[in-house]
Amino acid sequence: MTSHDATLSARTEDLGRALQIAGARLDDAVFGKVASSVAGVRERLALGVDHTVVALAGGTGSGKSSMFNKISRLTFADVGVKRPTTAKVTACSWSDDAATLLDWLSVERERRITRSSELDAADEASLSGLVLLDLPDHDSVAPGHREVVDKVLPLVDLLVWVVDPQKYADDALHTGYLRDSSGMQASTVVVLNQIDTVPVGQRDNLVNDVKRLLRDDGLENVPVVAASTKTDIGIADLRGLLEQTVARRSVSAGRAAGELDAAATLLLSQTPAEVPWHIDTVLEREVDALARAAGLESVAAQVGAAVRNGYGSPEFRSPDPDSIALSRSRWLTGSGESLKHGWQRSLAASVASAQEVATAVVKALQGVTLDTRGPTTQRLTRRLALGAVLVAVLLGTATVLASMGVLPAGETWTTVLGVLAVAAAVTALVVFLVAMQMRRALASRRAQGVVASGRAALERVLQQTLGAPTQRLLDEHRAVRELAQSARDDGPAAPLRLEENATTGGSIGASSPGSVRFTDLGTVRA
Repeated sequence: MTSHDATLSARTEDLGRALQIAGARLDDAVFGKVASSVAGVRERLALGVDHTVVALAGGTGSGKSSMFNKISRLTFADVGVKRPTTAKVTACSWSDDAATLLDWLSVERERRITRSSELDAADEASLSGLVLLDLPDHDSVAPGHREVVDKVLPLVDLLVWVVDPQKYADDALHTGYLRDSSGMQASTVVVLNQIDTVPVGQRDNLVNDVKRLLRDDGLENVPVVAASTKTDIGIADLRGLLEQTVARRSVSAGRAAGELDAAATLLLSQTPAEVPWHIDTVLEREVDALARAAGLESVAAQVGAAVRNGYGSPEFRSPDPDSIALSRSRWLTGSGESLKHGWQRSLAASVASAQEVATAVVKALQGVTLDTRGPTTQRLTRRLALGAVLVAVLLGTATVLASMGVLPAGETWTTVLGVLAVAAAVTALVVFLVAMQMRRALASRRAQGVVASGRAALERVLQQTLGAPTQRLLDEHRAVRELAQSARDDGPAAPLRLEENATTGGSIGASSPGSVRFTDLGTVRA
C-alpha cells in the first residue's frame, strides 16, 4: 500500500467508525451522504489512488497515437492506416500495480504495456506511477466510444487534447466535448500537433486562434502547447509537464481526499465542538431535588425525634412523580443543550424514564437504615438515675425522721444524712441530664446518618439511571468528533508551477518565437 493509499485508508476507516458510532443520531440526509462518501472512497482505494492518470484525446488523424509513442518512448500504439478508429483504449503504465485500475477501465490485456526497462530506469523514474491512456478518437463512428471516454474522465489527472492545424476548430470537438468541460480548465491541456506543417510566422496566430476558441467554450487560461512528433517540438516540455503532474497528488487521491474532507465537515456540523456539561456540576443539585421529592429531611427528622422520645416508626413515602419528572427534564436540558436534535433524541432514549428513576429511588431508600433505638447505655443510665433517686428519697426521709426525733440520731448524723440525700438527688439529676444529652446527640447522629446515607443512595440512583448513560453518549459524541477531525484533509496541495522552457520550437503565446510558456496553466488539482 502506498503512502497516499495508507493515509486515505486510515482517514476512510476513521470516518466509517465515526459513522458507525453516530448511527441514527445523525440526520438521514447527513448519514446518507457520509455513508456514500465512505463507500465511494473505499471503491477508489481498491483501484489505487497513487496512479497519475493522463489521457490523450483527439480526433482521427490528429496524431495522438504518435504522441503516445513519443511520450512513452516506445512504439506501441498503432499509428496511421494500421490503426482504424476504435472504441478501445491503449495504456502505458510506469507502474507494475496498475492492473486493477486498467481492469476497471476495461483496457484489454493486449492493449497494455508497462514502462519498466532497466536500461533507462533512471530517465523514467520521474514518471513513476504514471498511467498514460490513448483514448478512442472522439469523432469515431464506432458505438460505445463516448461511454469509454466518460468512464475515464473522472479519474483523469490531466486531459491532453491533441488537435491538428486542419481540424482544431472541428465542431464535434468543441460542441461535443470542450463546451461540456467548463470548470475543468485546471486539468486540461491542448496540444496543437503537427506544428511543423505550419510556417513559423503563422504559428503564433494559429495558437492564439485555438485559445480564442477555447475561451468561447468557457475554458479560460487553458494552455496550448505547439508540438510536433516528427521534429520533437514541444515533446520535452510536455513530458516535463507530466513529470510535475506525477509529483503531485493524483486527481483520484485528491478527489477522494476532498470527498472525505467534505463528509467529515458535514459530520462535524452534527457534533458541536464543545458540550459544556459535566456530571459533577449538576449531581448535587439533582440529589437535592430527589431528596426533597422523597422527603429525606423529613424522615431524618422523624428518626431523630424517635431516638429522643423513645417511640415512633418513620418511613419513606413514595417520591413525588412531578418532582422526579422535572429533575429528569432539567438533567436532559442541561446535558443536551449543545447537542443536535438527533443526539438529544438519543440521549432521552438512553437515560431512564421518570418512572424508572422513581422506582430506583424507592428501592435505594429502602436500603437506608432508619434506626430509632436509644443509646446502648440507656438501660444502665436509667438504672443509675433511678438508684440515685431512690437513695436520695431514702436519705431525705431518714433526715426528716431524724430531725423529728422519730429516729434516734444526733445533730451531726442528721446533717450527714441531709448532705447525702442532696448528693444523691444531684447525682440522679446529673445522670438524667447526661442520659438526655446522650439521647439527643445520638438522635442528631442518626438523623445525619439518614441524610448522608439517603443522599449517597440517591446519588447512586442518578449515576446509574441518568449519569452513566449520559456520559456514554457524550463520550461517543466526542469520539465521533475526534474521528471526523482526523478524517479531514491536511490542507490543499501546493499549486502546480510550470516554468518557462525555451528549448522547443513551438509557442504558447510566448514573448518570442520558438519558446513555450506554461505559466498560464494555473493549478491542476482535484
